[in-house]
Amino acid sequence: MARNSVSLSVPEPSWFTPKRLLVIFCVINLLNYVDRGAIASNGVNGSQGTCTSSGTCTSGSGIQGEFNLNNFEDGILSSAFMVGLLVASPIFASLAKSVNPFRLIGVGLSAWTVATAGCGFSFNFWSITICRMLVGVGEASFISLAAPFIDDNAPVAQKTAWLAIFYMCIPTGYAFGYVYGGLVGSYLNWRFAFWVEAIMMLPFAILGFVMKPLQLKGFAPAESRKALISMETAIPEVQEALNVKGSAESMKEEFGHTFSKLKCALLNLNRFSRFTKDMKELLVDKVYVVNVLGYCAYNFVLGAYSYWGPKAGYNIYKMSDADLIFGGITIVCGIVGTLAGGYILDLMTSTISNAFKLLSIATFFGAIFCFTAFCFKSMYAFLALFSIGELLVFATQGPVNYISLHCVKPSLRPLSMAISTVSIHIFGDVPSSPLVGVLQDSVNNWRETALILTSILFPAAGIWFIGTFLHSVDRFNEDEGQVTEVDRSNTTPLLGPKVAEARESSGEP
Repeated sequence: MARNSVSLSVPEPSWFTPKRLLVIFCVINLLNYVDRGAIASNGVNGSQGTCTSSGTCTSGSGIQGEFNLNNFEDGILSSAFMVGLLVASPIFASLAKSVNPFRLIGVGLSAWTVATAGCGFSFNFWSITICRMLVGVGEASFISLAAPFIDDNAPVAQKTAWLAIFYMCIPTGYAFGYVYGGLVGSYLNWRFAFWVEAIMMLPFAILGFVMKPLQLKGFAPAESRKALISMETAIPEVQEALNVKGSAESMKEEFGHTFSKLKCALLNLNRFSRFTKDMKELLVDKVYVVNVLGYCAYNFVLGAYSYWGPKAGYNIYKMSDADLIFGGITIVCGIVGTLAGGYILDLMTSTISNAFKLLSIATFFGAIFCFTAFCFKSMYAFLALFSIGELLVFATQGPVNYISLHCVKPSLRPLSMAISTVSIHIFGDVPSSPLVGVLQDSVNNWRETALILTSILFPAAGIWFIGTFLHSVDRFNEDEGQVTEVDRSNTTPLLGPKVAEARESSGEP
C-alpha cells in the first residue's frame, strides 16, 4: 500500500472580525464627510465682506472672506474634489484585480491626509482648489472597496442593515462637520479644522500598509507570476531557436529583455481591454443604470442641501446658530433614517425589487415634507416638517447601495461602486453647489432657491419607481469558482479557519 501525504500550511486568520472591520471603515467614512461638512460650515467657509449704502464696510470671514470669493467660486470648493475622484476611482477599481485592495486603501488615505493638511496651508483660491482635488484622489480607493468588503462579511440576514450603518456616516459626518467647523471657526482659525482632520486620518493611512490584507469575494489569491509562467511556456520554440544562434548567454539575455518589454505591453493591453469589457457590462445593465440615474438626481439635491443648508437657514429663518441647528437635525435624522431604511429592507426581505420600492416611496414622501417645510414662514414649523422629510430621504442610503452591489457579479463590485460614486458626484452634487450659487445670485431669494432645488427629488422618486418594473437578478454568488486573481502575499481570509495545519492523504491498497 502506497500513501502520499501533503502538508498544507494555512495562515492564521487576521485579527479583524467583521464587526471590527465595519467599525474601522465607519470611522474612516465619518472623517471623509466631517471634512465635507466642515468646509460647508459657516465657521470654516465663512462669508463675504459687506458694505452698507453709507460706505461702511466689514471684512468677510473664513475661506470666502479671506480669499474674497463670490458664491460661484465658493461653490467650486465643494465640487473640486470631484476632479480627483473622477480620474482615480476607475483606476483604483481596476487595480483591485491585480493589487491588494487594502494596500490601495492605504495609498488613498495617505493622499487624503497630505491633501487635507495642504488645505490648511493654502494661500489663495487656486491653491485650496488643487488641494481639494487631491482629497478626491484620496477618497477614490476607499469608496470603491469598502462597501464590497462590508457586504462580503455581513450576516446574511443583515446585509442591508450593515450597509446602512456604513452609509449612516455620510449624513452624520456632514452634521459633525457643521458643528466641528462652527466651533473651530469661532475659537480658532479655519485652517486648524483641516490640520486636525489630517492628524486624525493619519493612523488609518498607516494601518492600510501595515495590517494583513484580507480577501474580497470574486478576487481569489493566486501566484503573482502565474500568468507570466504560462506565457513563457507558450513560446519554448522561439527561445530554443534564439539559443542556437550566436552566444547562448547573450542571446538569452537579449531575449529576456525583449520578452520583458513584450510582457509589460501585453499586460497593459490586457488590463485596458478588461476595463473596457467591464464598463460595457455595467452600462448595458438596465437595473444598474436606472439605480444610478435616480441616485444622481437624489444626490443633486442632497449635495446642495449639505453645502448651502446652513446659509439658507440663516438667511430665511434668521438662525443665529445655523451650523449647530442643521448639524443637530442631520445627525439625528441621518442616523435614524439611514438605519431604519436598512432594517426595513431586511425585514421586507432584501431583494432588488423591494429596494426599488422602498427608494421610490421614501423619496417621494420625503420630497413632499421637505418642499412643504420651505413654504412655512415659521422656523419651528419648518424644522418639524424638514426633520420628517430628512428621515424619509436618508432611508435610501442602504437600499440604493445594496442594488449597486447585488445587481452585478462580485468581481465587478469595486468598479460598480466607483462608477456609481463618480456618477452621483459628476451629475449630482458637483454641479448642484455652483448652480445653486448661480441661481441664488440671480433670484436673490433663498426660499425660492430652496423650493426649486427640493422639487428635483420628485424625478428621483419617479426614476426609482421605474426600477420596480425591471427584471432583476441578485448576482451576489454568480462568480463562484470563476474569480479574478490577485497577489497572494500576506493575504488571509477575514473569517478563515483557526487551523494551523491541514493534511491531505490519499493511497491505494
